[in-house]
Amino acid sequence: MPDFAWRAIDVEGREKRGRISAANDQIVHERLVRQRLHVVAIEPAPPKATATASLPKFLQRPSKLGLKQLTLFTRQLSSLVQVSPLEEALRTASLQTESSATRAILGNVHSGIVEGQRLSEAMRREEASFPPMYRAMVSAGESSGALPEILQRLANLLERRAAINSKLLSALAYPIILTLVALLVVSGLMISVVPRVVEQFDDVNQQLPAITRIVIGLSSFLASYWWAILLAIVLVLVAATAALRREPLRLRFDTFLLRTPFLGRLIRDLNAARLARTLSTMVSSRLPLLDGLRLTRDTVGNRALRLANDQMIDQVRSGGSLSGAMRASGVFPPLLVYLTASGESAGQLELMLERAADYLEREFDNFTTTALSLLEPLIIVVMGGVVAVIILSILLPILQLQNLAGL
Repeated sequence: MPDFAWRAIDVEGREKRGRISAANDQIVHERLVRQRLHVVAIEPAPPKATATASLPKFLQRPSKLGLKQLTLFTRQLSSLVQVSPLEEALRTASLQTESSATRAILGNVHSGIVEGQRLSEAMRREEASFPPMYRAMVSAGESSGALPEILQRLANLLERRAAINSKLLSALAYPIILTLVALLVVSGLMISVVPRVVEQFDDVNQQLPAITRIVIGLSSFLASYWWAILLAIVLVLVAATAALRREPLRLRFDTFLLRTPFLGRLIRDLNAARLARTLSTMVSSRLPLLDGLRLTRDTVGNRALRLANDQMIDQVRSGGSLSGAMRASGVFPPLLVYLTASGESAGQLELMLERAADYLEREFDNFTTTALSLLEPLIIVVMGGVVAVIILSILLPILQLQNLAGL
């Protein structure tokens, strides 16, 4: 159906604008009148512009709200709906953003509200920005008449998730940058410095030390075939990415990651904390436990843990307890299983899940801090060792020549 742009005046004399999809302008006029709006103008709307319209088709991505934008919008909306009608709150939130893509997404949701849809139904127009779990919680809030409280819980959940992601990125940024700098320094030495120094030994009739010959061979190889190495790395990354898109291989890879020392514990605790936090928020919002498990499934990135979540859904559907299903999966931290069982027996499941999430997040912070505090000096030591080997390979022939000259 075509889109129509409309302009109208509400009962308080304020001008409002929007877009509505309808068969003709008469239907648009009737919908606006039912909203107690005085119609000023209705005209065919221009096509929606997209930020990626000028890009080739294979590079285009559908615009959607990122985690940071969704978190900010949810917090703003949770505050605005307490003091103003939902339609006005949405319009105000869309005006607060400086991004045209974000404003278009929120404007589409606002148009759905103007057409008389519920908020959860209007958000379905932008499924990429509002995932099923988000819409389910909004729907529960609308049905129970507690939409502001549900939006506050959603905002808290998204803020915690954004905080965890920010901590993870900030923790990994320094080691990654340090590793890249080390690789660049070593590559520069091997490709540019070593060959020029080695030229001084071409006229020497003595056999060079073994370490020098090894370094010279590596340097010659890197200088001649650096492009082939880069191409091989790119091809390996592309092949690995394509292979991991196949679910059986991805499941095996994620299972292997869970069994890896240190990294496996990090992935397990991070995903378990996210699962516990999300499930606690949904249970406290009075959503059925089975629906909560089904919707939290998409928040788990590791395929092995997602498979365990599917098995939990089957067991709970068959009448089993959540803690029993967690224990049977064998992949969740024991503390999460114990606190879940305590919450079920005491009738305080959402509280125990929240405490489990708090504990696992603290453990995640402590573990990453300790691991990275050991990783950073390790990278420096390895880099120093490689540079020392290169320098030693250069100095040994020089010292050898000095000894021969002294004789």
